[in-house]
Amino acid sequence: MICSEVMQHLEKLSPVQFAESWDNVGLLVGRKSQEIHKIMVSLDASKAVVEEAKRQKVDMLVTHHPMIFKPVNRVTEDTITGERILTLTENHIAYYAMHTNFDIKGGMAELAAKKLSLLQCEVLEPNTEIEINGDGVTEGIGRIGMLEKPMTLQECGVWIKEVFQLPMVMLYGDSNKPVHRVAISPGSGKSLIEPARKGKADVLITGDIGHHEGLDASDMGLGIIDATHYGLEHIFIEFITAYLQEYVMRIEENVEIIPYDPGSPVLCLV
Repeated sequence: MICSEVMQHLEKLSPVQFAESWDNVGLLVGRKSQEIHKIMVSLDASKAVVEEAKRQKVDMLVTHHPMIFKPVNRVTEDTITGERILTLTENHIAYYAMHTNFDIKGGMAELAAKKLSLLQCEVLEPNTEIEINGDGVTEGIGRIGMLEKPMTLQECGVWIKEVFQLPMVMLYGDSNKPVHRVAISPGSGKSLIEPARKGKADVLITGDIGHHEGLDASDMGLGIIDATHYGLEHIFIEFITAYLQEYVMRIEENVEIIPYDPGSPVLCLV
């Protein structure tokens, strides 16, 4: 199998056209013609992940968050990004990122909503309409739907910890507030507060909520469960690993798929 074949299968799930204009997705390092025998899947291309990919002698690294966001004017060991790029190229590791295209189409928000078994589920903030195979497809960020049964905000927070296997979450709002209609947007979701409120959600489950945003949302009658950026998105690793494993088994290729989760960068002290 070559790199371009892996790319084609990933883009069947989440076409790059769905990525936000500011994003940087696709093959960021390496050659499309490279032979691939071992793939590592992780959330970020941090130094620890890149070093692990080197140690395990993988041919391709697939992550959710792109390692390269801004233009790079030099690739040297003097910068964090440059050091990672050099490690990847020196060890012949192709590097592919699927970020907002995975958030919007076939991926993160839909997967998170399914883990909560949301009913009457729909896109929280429709913002993209793209023609695929002659048909107009409308997609967007986040999902909103109904819980199978109501619970309090505090009960919902405890449940989110269990479902996403987290050590902690942060709540904004009255812990006894009834919760039935739920908005969820893995990652950084402070921009989704207003769409969640307009969608008549009782709670927005997301990450990266600041103190003032949380207070403002609470004053507007919207509960917030901040499960951290990593907390809701680490599901990417297991999902993409299984997706690629199914693919290589179906086409009978001898390619090993390795999930690598170094854990949350947020340290919870108790």
